[in-house]
Amino acid sequence: MKIAFIVDPLEGLKPYKDSSIAMMRAAQARGHQVFAILRKDLRLRDGVVSARAVPLTLSADNHDWYAAGAPGDFALSAFDTVLMRQDPPFDFEYITATWLLERAKAQGAKIWNDPRAVRDHSEKIAITEFSQFTAPTLVARATEDIDAFIDEFGDVILKPLDGMGGSGIFRVRRDDPNRNSIIEMLGQLGSQTVMAQRYIPAISAGDKRILIIGGEVMPYSLARIPKAGESRGNLAAGGRGVAQALSPRDREIAETLAPILWARGLLIVGLDVIGDYLTEINVTSPTCMVEIEAQTGCTVATTVIKMLEQV
Repeated sequence: MKIAFIVDPLEGLKPYKDSSIAMMRAAQARGHQVFAILRKDLRLRDGVVSARAVPLTLSADNHDWYAAGAPGDFALSAFDTVLMRQDPPFDFEYITATWLLERAKAQGAKIWNDPRAVRDHSEKIAITEFSQFTAPTLVARATEDIDAFIDEFGDVILKPLDGMGGSGIFRVRRDDPNRNSIIEMLGQLGSQTVMAQRYIPAISAGDKRILIIGGEVMPYSLARIPKAGESRGNLAAGGRGVAQALSPRDREIAETLAPILWARGLLIVGLDVIGDYLTEINVTSPTCMVEIEAQTGCTVATTVIKMLEQV
């Protein structure tokens, strides 16, 4: 198979932890050709979606992890499968990419995750479809609505709708002297919609990333445990990742969502669960495959490639 990965610039990826690189290595190990595409190199000309793609030869060396071949121009339908692995922010350029990828799919390309499903599943707002698994949650723009939510619950998390890695997330208590400033900053003085969630004390035990591959729930999560003095467990915010078997509640949540999301064309999904509550559904570029495999031997990246060989 010829497998193309739409990724961020290669020089900025971290091979010791990057899930996209883990999948590239797994694909090569199973005899497939690997190509890299940058989002800026997607194009639509006379109805055909194509891109400049670079063939890669992967190594296990994290300092010199790839050798690039001569780039070429390819219709996306020329690949056996294409994985969209571009990190957020989910801005207008990202949305434009999903439109182009949707046209490529109409031309016969196999695109994962399905571009329309990615566009339709805000990683923050998507949890509201499954409110039986969520803590009290508000999505609002009006300052008075956000203020009322904080007054009601006393201790909340505020987050932007387009961030990743814990960026822009604040814990705000009812008597926080910086409360008004935080709301003004996140909401851009009432011009941006934000999410508020009741604070979940179980964050001290970790923000669990549960991976679902092709509708199959992986048996281990990665609990991202906040460093001292932090309320965010994200690894990018200094959290410590500890792999652990799924709890009965974890499995209940994941097994409920798995067939629904897979039916929508979401091959790779990362659920975020704190305690007993679903907090995010990640569909753009879910991570934590490397950490889970290193600690448990569960080869999630290889599971992805095996699934691609079947679909």
